[in-house]
Amino acid sequence: MKNSQVDFWPLSKDLFFEILSDHVSDSFVCKLIWERLGYQNDQHDLNSYSAGIDTPVYWQKKFPKAPEFIAQRSASVHLTRSIPAEYKQALKKYLDFKGYAIGELYPRRTRRATAVNWLVAWTLNRKEQLPQSGPLPPLLVEPINPLLGHPGDLPVE
Repeated sequence: MKNSQVDFWPLSKDLFFEILSDHVSDSFVCKLIWERLGYQNDQHDLNSYSAGIDTPVYWQKKFPKAPEFIAQRSASVHLTRSIPAEYKQALKKYLDFKGYAIGELYPRRTRRATAVNWLVAWTLNRKEQLPQSGPLPPLLVEPINPLLGHPGDLPVE
């Protein structure tokens, strides 16, 4: 069996703040989670991911195709529920994230916060260190319309 951890995009606090600041695409955020849940690129469609051998059974059954955690409410709800109780406040406790201002609360942003919280919990649950800095993808300008996101982001349901 292949050790897919080698292929994981490295996580860091700086990356998490770029996600929370809406400087990366929704698809990039999803890919960070998919790879950690064992979803793999479909051989015939490199833009599609399916459950792999390392995908937990719950996720395989509920989402045989990789769920769009930002676009799909159902996927975001399941992601939230999968965060262990001791890490539910990880954004505040480990990142000192103060949250969004009232005028910045959009489903896309709150789901991004859920995604980051899950990624922090995943890291801590594995007893791994969370470095301050690491590689970043090409950064995007914050979307003009945060409800719609970046070009190519799926519509939020």
